[in-house]
Amino acid sequence: IHCYLFKEFSSTSSTTAVGTVTSRVTRNGDAIMEKDSLNHEDLAGDRGMIDDIFDETYREKEGPKPPLRYVWRNIILMSLLHLGALFALTLIPSAKIQTLAWALLCFVVSALGITAGSHRLWSHRSYKATLPLRIFLTIANSMAFQNDIYEWVRDHRVHHKFSETDADPHNAMRGFFFSHIGWLLVRKHPDVIEKGQKLDLSDIKADKVVMFQRKYYKPSVVLLCFTLPAVVPWYFWDESIVISFFIPAILRYTIGLNATWLVNSAAHMFGNRPYDQNINPRENPLVSLGALGEGFHNYHHTFPYDYSTSEFGWRFNLTTAFIDLMCLLGLASDRKKVSKEVILARKMRTGDGSHKSG
Repeated sequence: IHCYLFKEFSSTSSTTAVGTVTSRVTRNGDAIMEKDSLNHEDLAGDRGMIDDIFDETYREKEGPKPPLRYVWRNIILMSLLHLGALFALTLIPSAKIQTLAWALLCFVVSALGITAGSHRLWSHRSYKATLPLRIFLTIANSMAFQNDIYEWVRDHRVHHKFSETDADPHNAMRGFFFSHIGWLLVRKHPDVIEKGQKLDLSDIKADKVVMFQRKYYKPSVVLLCFTLPAVVPWYFWDESIVISFFIPAILRYTIGLNATWLVNSAAHMFGNRPYDQNINPRENPLVSLGALGEGFHNYHHTFPYDYSTSEFGWRFNLTTAFIDLMCLLGLASDRKKVSKEVILARKMRTGDGSHKSG
């Protein structure tokens, strides 16, 4: 019964001394704050954290921006990775159907390690997971190889708290390329480092599974992201070792990275804004399809504590279906969900009107 008692948050509750959340309008490069009557206590619920709520007190420092400092190791490795993925595409006609199915399975599992794991569970505390599920999601997260959970959560909470400012790791105001992959090819802006160090990550540090992964992250990536995906086709159905390595490992990994990056880039630039027209994140169904439900981004930045990141349930949202299944199996519980009344009220108050036409 507990699985189905969703906690409903009200965005129309009265403002208290706890503070308010803001939405932003960007005009000629300047962020203008517009306050909404949202109570931080209501937003936090029983998640035990509010560091994914936009901080209206932040102001970008005046003066020239710090010079770009290139990370040549990342530039070289990312270039080689994408060249390897292009080569892998030429191998697809020669691959066995089992190998292609295995690559797809590895993609889905690794993606869930990001979407259901480091994103919805650990970054936003939008539902609770038992130890077996947390272990599975940690294994899947290492297969995804997108930084360990602790670092992923830190950067993502900073992204929400200081969205599209200098303190945002992949600030979309710096262009599509930067928000997609460029942010990994240069040193972080000093504000990103400063604000990241000030976050309260005690909940993450208290999770022994997460800290175990952080301690053994490099060997776990070698084993789970590259070795296991490549060995299985070669060993079990005599696939070519070249195809086994380049398709289930290299190509699958590269597609997984870009699917996640599109949430940072395309979903911040292309699409409608039915929930809050004052922020840049958009609703992008194509991104949702590739990122297992993470493209409903205007909704997500408006209601970051909703476990589904969308009001439409399983529609283009495999991650929501997975979490619901885990709840049905007793491996997850306490999913946070926004009521339809609150969603409609928010659309009417700050949306761009696109919800009226579907």
